[in-house]
Amino acid sequence: MNNKNYETGWVERISYGLSDAADNLIFQMMSSYLLFFYTDVYGLRARDVGILFAIARFMDVIESVILGLMIDRTHSKYGKSRPFFLWYAVPYVAVAILTFVTPDFSGSGKLVWAYVTYLGLGFLYTAVNLPVTSILPTMTKNDREITILGVIRQFFGSLVQVVVATFTIPLVKLIGQGNQQKGFLGTVIIFGIISLVLILNTFVQVRERHTNEDMIHQPLSKVWDMLRHNKPWIILSIVVFLYWLSTAIKNQTTIYYFKYVYNNDNLVSWANSFMLASIIGVLLILRFTQVRSKKSTMSHGILIELLGQAIIGVGAYTKILAITFAGIFVNSIGNGIVIGLVSIMIADTISYGTTMGIQAEGLLASTSDWGVNLGLGIGGLITAMMFDASGYVANQVQNAATIRMIDLNFVWIPLVIYVVMYLILRKYDESVMQVQAQE
Repeated sequence: MNNKNYETGWVERISYGLSDAADNLIFQMMSSYLLFFYTDVYGLRARDVGILFAIARFMDVIESVILGLMIDRTHSKYGKSRPFFLWYAVPYVAVAILTFVTPDFSGSGKLVWAYVTYLGLGFLYTAVNLPVTSILPTMTKNDREITILGVIRQFFGSLVQVVVATFTIPLVKLIGQGNQQKGFLGTVIIFGIISLVLILNTFVQVRERHTNEDMIHQPLSKVWDMLRHNKPWIILSIVVFLYWLSTAIKNQTTIYYFKYVYNNDNLVSWANSFMLASIIGVLLILRFTQVRSKKSTMSHGILIELLGQAIIGVGAYTKILAITFAGIFVNSIGNGIVIGLVSIMIADTISYGTTMGIQAEGLLASTSDWGVNLGLGIGGLITAMMFDASGYVANQVQNAATIRMIDLNFVWIPLVIYVVMYLILRKYDESVMQVQAQE
């Protein structure tokens, strides 16, 4: 295909990219700070929060599949994926704000409130985020243009991720003036309003151009059979899950690491600011994919993650803060490469599915969302259970077992997961050759 035969203009590309920024404004705040908010601000037990996270994420896995099937069976004047931005934007933002409301209930009442709001938020996040992935292969059939769109999406997603990670705590302190409940609520309201505007802008500006009407309403038995034989999708699904497993364990421990190991939670914003390097990784995708395969590019991204994590390990051992920050910087470059390629490679698995006579962009795109949800669920459960088992007590000097556990979560468990990711992705090469042979 002629790579100059592009179908999208820059307004549409930027609007598409900002959809991920919109979702990440709330998602990043939730994934990085909600455990801390529930335990240290709202007063829930770490064990109870861990169980909540696990239940919510496993439910979200099911919801991802359901919403994927809903997209595949939606036929409106706006398309299949696009109307979900319109239908679910307002409920998503409203429930996100309610999640950080702290009603003065009893202990059990607080837990019920957390369950209702958090489970609702998980469903609505999937409803606005899944279409971002499923709509991509319908916007253009140009492979290079899909890569460009994927990079733009991840550029804005990574940028907002760093902004949220860096400025959430300062905003909480500024708005709350010593009242963390007020600070977190005010911060999520600001993020929510911005998110709403950006999601609706995506609905207005983005278009679906390529939907094969002959492949509509395929029997579920044929769809599941296609999934079973779609090896690139299976391998990519496992890699996505492992990425988010490591991310959940590490991100949810970051604030505890600097608060209790370095005794200075102000360092959290500094540490998170080095995550800006993920944007470098995202931009490198455009260059690397011109000279090597997407699989090879992602493999190199994982190796960079592994190198950065090893440097963090050296920083943890020596207690030299500069080395820890350097490791976060290097690790973030690798993160940008890996996560930036996910939606692009999922688009490839969707195209491969059409060679089997099945167009199921919604279901195949759910790879990203169920990988996120399952990874965050298990990661959140592991983190919370380890906190509980180590004898963690909020806002107190921690015992030696808790400090060792925090160090393990922040440094060593993610390092091992990166190794496993790399080994699994090596199998993707065989699958890609099989795809190419059948095309």
